[in-house]
Amino acid sequence: MFLGIDIGTSGVKAILLDERGAVAAQASAPLTVSRPHDLWSEQTPDDWCAATDAAVLALPADMRARVQGIGLAGQMHGATLLGADDRPLRPAILWNDGRAHAECTELEAALPSARAISGNIAMPGFTAPKLAWVRRHEPDLFEQVRTVLLPKDYVRLWLSGDKASDLSDSAGTLWLDVAARDWSEDLLAATGLSRAHMPRLHEGTEATGTLRTATALRWGMAAVPIAAGAGDNAAGAVGVGVIADGDALLSLGTSGVIFAATRDFRPNPAGAVHAFCHCLPGLWHQMSVHLSAASCLDWAAAATGLGIPELLSAAEAAGAASGPELFLPYLSGERTPHNDPHIRAALLGLSNDTDPGRIAAAVLEGVAFAHADGLAALAAAGTRIERLAVIGGGSRSRHWGSIIAAALGVTLEYLDGGEVGPALGAARLARIAVTGASLTDACPRPATLAEVAPDPALAERLAPKLAQFRAAYGALKTI
Repeated sequence: MFLGIDIGTSGVKAILLDERGAVAAQASAPLTVSRPHDLWSEQTPDDWCAATDAAVLALPADMRARVQGIGLAGQMHGATLLGADDRPLRPAILWNDGRAHAECTELEAALPSARAISGNIAMPGFTAPKLAWVRRHEPDLFEQVRTVLLPKDYVRLWLSGDKASDLSDSAGTLWLDVAARDWSEDLLAATGLSRAHMPRLHEGTEATGTLRTATALRWGMAAVPIAAGAGDNAAGAVGVGVIADGDALLSLGTSGVIFAATRDFRPNPAGAVHAFCHCLPGLWHQMSVHLSAASCLDWAAAATGLGIPELLSAAEAAGAASGPELFLPYLSGERTPHNDPHIRAALLGLSNDTDPGRIAAAVLEGVAFAHADGLAALAAAGTRIERLAVIGGGSRSRHWGSIIAAALGVTLEYLDGGEVGPALGAARLARIAVTGASLTDACPRPATLAEVAPDPALAERLAPKLAQFRAAYGALKTI
């Protein structure tokens, strides 16, 4: 057995992968997000550890006893600041926190080569601008910082005592020379830090340490190796076999991502495209990132008083492109292609005929339109995508898939186990780290359960609304 743990934003998921590569068991534990001020998004790091403990202990004890290795995946970009005692100095600042927008501009002005080194535009969600914000607004606390870790790597520290990270997650800090796959002294210095503040870097398939004896005893397993693992999107890619140049996926979790694996480093910072290391040696990837995807369904469910299944049923009953309602899904700002932390969501075109079903339909369409913008940004960076494997909680709705396929003009592939997500990729990385299995053996593409091809008639009906959506962003930005 191999244990995969995904430190998400809304919860921690743990899965067990058996010797045949099948998911034998899974469990989860919830997390909450604190938003004490506008643009802020934080979590208490020790909550990740408590949720990890709860999720693992919820797995069958007889299976836990057979675990040979652990892999970690997690939400990217979170700034976990530790003092000399390796304890958190403040709540972690998360990926969807937008407070550091001014620091992004100042960082790039202070180091004009920042985009060339990192391959990415400075965004408030990245880790480096967050440290610049802390340096300015919490200077006494900044002086106490001895280590900066990403969320899954804080859990690693708790599990094994090791300060280590993988390259895919570390690429999202804006401190990495992504082409060289190493920390950049210049980028670190631009935020008042040095290599001494950073964890050791590993490929995702390498072991970083072993489980502490006390935790191993509590979990009923041996003190097994822990693989470096991956950022959530790279781990999700490994879980569905997106491991070769040209492979691509669509992730519909709290956020939404189009992820394309590449054999070389292909940056396009002008289009707010993310160009990061893959968690596999010798590979990179591009991403278009949208800060709100399935989280928009949570918002709409709360607004209409419907549960998620009822909301999706109401949207399907109303029909795609059935009304004038238009939803801009910028609940937490947006990354690709706008890099705009200040923009907020809007629901437009309401009338006396608007009902919960039409609102739900507009929400599904709005998220699809945002991904169409992201796909256009990837195309401008030279990446052509015709097929996308779908993962994440949003993969359960084929109706939503039909809207996305039509809006993007690509075929969606629904894979067996696609809803398991990054935890599956983490377990696969653990298998490679422990057994030395090849990528093809450890990371097969799951069986295709269904395909959704673009419906030309639906695409034609959605096209005017996509044009309105793009115009609405510009209009909304002005106010």
